[in-house]
Amino acid sequence: MPPTDVESAQIVEPATRIAGELRVPGDKSIAHRVLMLAALAHGESRIAGLPDGEDVAATVACLRSLAVKIDRIGGPARVHGGGWRSFSPPHGPLDSANSGTTMRLMLGVLAGSWVSATLDGDTSLRRRPMARVIEPLRSMGARIQSEDGHAPLTVTGARLQGRRHVLSVPSAQVKSALLMAGLSASGPTSVVEPVATRDHTERLLRAMGTDVHVAAGTVEVRPSHQPLRPIELAVPGDFSSAAFWMAAAALRPGWSVAIHEVGLNPSRTAFLRLLESMGAEIQVDADNTGVEPHGSVTVTGRRLRAVTMGAADVAAAIDEIPAILIVATQAEGTTVIEGAAELRVKESDRLAAMSEGLRRMGAVVDERADGVTIHGQAKLRGATVDSKGDHRIAMALAVAALVASGPTTIEDADCVTISYPDFFTDLQGLAK
Repeated sequence: MPPTDVESAQIVEPATRIAGELRVPGDKSIAHRVLMLAALAHGESRIAGLPDGEDVAATVACLRSLAVKIDRIGGPARVHGGGWRSFSPPHGPLDSANSGTTMRLMLGVLAGSWVSATLDGDTSLRRRPMARVIEPLRSMGARIQSEDGHAPLTVTGARLQGRRHVLSVPSAQVKSALLMAGLSASGPTSVVEPVATRDHTERLLRAMGTDVHVAAGTVEVRPSHQPLRPIELAVPGDFSSAAFWMAAAALRPGWSVAIHEVGLNPSRTAFLRLLESMGAEIQVDADNTGVEPHGSVTVTGRRLRAVTMGAADVAAAIDEIPAILIVATQAEGTTVIEGAAELRVKESDRLAAMSEGLRRMGAVVDERADGVTIHGQAKLRGATVDSKGDHRIAMALAVAALVASGPTTIEDADCVTISYPDFFTDLQGLAK
């Protein structure tokens, strides 16, 4: 599909009502992983519902640069996998653009291959920490050169040895990179997590024939002499994208939104429990067949109350924190979020970006090194706010603008094309 044209600055008017139903783009967390694993499989995988955002496009481009054949014209995408040995050395750097998932997971894929490649990205991605995945991969024998733990990263394929990794910071990306590297290692590879993170990689590996064990906070893969089996998968709608519409519906009593065919993986849906604890009415119609649970979610606004979130809550809803902050501005009482320092090293410093944007709109926000406090209920006003080039900040502030007293201008709004190119079109369809 051609890219959606999004203006750099978007003006969002207050809404008198939010109502409707829709579907959101496919889950990019699943899309990144299934594309890479399909490239490592032997045979043709068919993947329906791949999102059109720039992050997934970066993964497709990186794989194609390694000579993986990926067809995306009409119907499901077809990935012609041939395993690590089918990769060809790329002619230039592999451009991860703004996608940290692409860079971190590709490190795991390439570490045990036979090719050498340099992974690079945009200015934002070059600032993001990569040592957390480089160091454990090096302990397995990976040869990786970096700029003080930041991109660009040069990886030279090597023989890997399985290891037991104990993560100090919960990260599904680091876990997935290590598990993917473990597929080519000798001996088992295990990852111990301080808090359980999203399990898309484990589900896909099982579906593709890998020996995966999960117990007591530890995930272990045992390499097999058999190649991964190709897969047929329909990627469900991205829960993190749907969360912005759920948050919008929760802002006022009687507002309501239904999202269909959205992913309902239990490791991703903590946001639903948080919204419910804040007072929103939640209805879920789930289909648990297949690799990934999916279904419909309807959120209806009710009177909101504040909540307190700790580190485990944050880890379970890491991508939805910007949306939670918007809901917190309209809740009675003081919402406290702690243990959220990881948000400072996302596509932007999300704690700082959200605090700045909400203050400009009239909210009372106390920012700390590892969290924020939101004092509700706030009477938000229209303002000019800056997304900092972060798609989730742009979408969150657009939702906040729905309950402001006047129009809000969101600068750098075109960053939504990273994950949700039609976001502002869908916003217009829901706002009455």
